[in-house]
Amino acid sequence: MQWELIIALVIAIPIILFPAAFVWYLNAGGLYHAVKNAIERRTVAQQRSTRAQTGPQPAPAVPGQKEAFDHERAPLDWRHLSSLPW
Repeated sequence: MQWELIIALVIAIPIILFPAAFVWYLNAGGLYHAVKNAIERRTVAQQRSTRAQTGPQPAPAVPGQKEAFDHERAPLDWRHLSSLPW
């Protein structure tokens, strides 16, 4: 091969491969994120279904006392709050 062709290939190959590798990286990262979220949602759904099967929660110890806020049972999605007037 002539040296001009080798120089052209050495310059052209990275110019072609770097954008392709970057797009592949973005796709792989998106897939990883989607799978991670799906696993997390499935775990939360299983925990909620087992909690629902355990029956009603016990009454507060003192009559008239409100039950403490349970962060584990709180909804993970707060987008519904955007529709409130404040």
